[in-house]
Amino acid sequence: MTAPDETGTASGTVRPDARAPGSTDGAATLTVVRAGALTTVQDGGRTGWAHLGVARAGALDEPGRLLANRLLGNDPGAAVLETTMTGCAVRADRDMVAVVGGAVCRVTVDGRPAAWGAPVRVPAGAVLDAGPALSGVRGCLAFDGGGLLPEPVLGSRSADLLSGLGPPPLHDGDELPVGRAPERGVPALPVAAPWPGAPAVLVLPVRLGPRDAWFTPGALRTLFTAAYRVSAQSNRIGLRTEGPALARVRDGELPSEGMVLGAVQVPPDGRPVVFLNDHPTTGGYPVVGVVAAPALAAAAQAAPGTPVRFVPA
Repeated sequence: MTAPDETGTASGTVRPDARAPGSTDGAATLTVVRAGALTTVQDGGRTGWAHLGVARAGALDEPGRLLANRLLGNDPGAAVLETTMTGCAVRADRDMVAVVGGAVCRVTVDGRPAAWGAPVRVPAGAVLDAGPALSGVRGCLAFDGGGLLPEPVLGSRSADLLSGLGPPPLHDGDELPVGRAPERGVPALPVAAPWPGAPAVLVLPVRLGPRDAWFTPGALRTLFTAAYRVSAQSNRIGLRTEGPALARVRDGELPSEGMVLGAVQVPPDGRPVVFLNDHPTTGGYPVVGVVAAPALAAAAQAAPGTPVRFVPA
């Protein structure tokens, strides 16, 4: 734990109603110092375009994104950085307040320890570094003044890795526009926040269908009783699993049909794949069931090897 300073807050944090002196009101630029394994811009996603083959995209850990923005007084739709496993480091050209949440990690500002999961003051020119994940997978970096402001595409600033819509994954040296410094700082909210932890066991409630009849009764029992694990091949498109294959009663594949967020598709190897935010909108492998979207947030923080239990919805 960090020691309290003279203001009564933990060292490295800033009271939510405080403002760093010298903040400018002009538009700012965020420069990527260390992009990490995969860092993308994400907001609440783009909805209403599936008929055109465009998936939702958006932050995988949506509750974490909303909480980070709430701590900063941002609009709930504000865009953030989503990191993967190794974190990232950025530098802004204005004083700002930021929140690093999601996957637990070591946070520093110009090499000095700062708080994780709470508002942190970052002076102009300083480097905010979110280190590798200590637990969980995907980190969230949110910034005051309305967050990141790349050009929206179809109503969203989110990167979609499958379609290529939105800003591309970040590389060292990339620059992103970030909102103006807020007039009155962030609102008076508690510094402590109820961040959910990474799941020890990922429990996914499944509603069977539309193609559960393609599988043997024994396969359906296996789905709900066998031990599965998160595969290292998982990504923003789908959470792949390792475990027993699901036996089918029908050969061949379907003509391509619509796919939804949370669809549990079974490819030829028989091991379930749970479609996440960047999923394809059509597919020909049978879908044995669907996981409701609210249950998918925990999948964002389920590291490879995490046990997976599919349960009846």
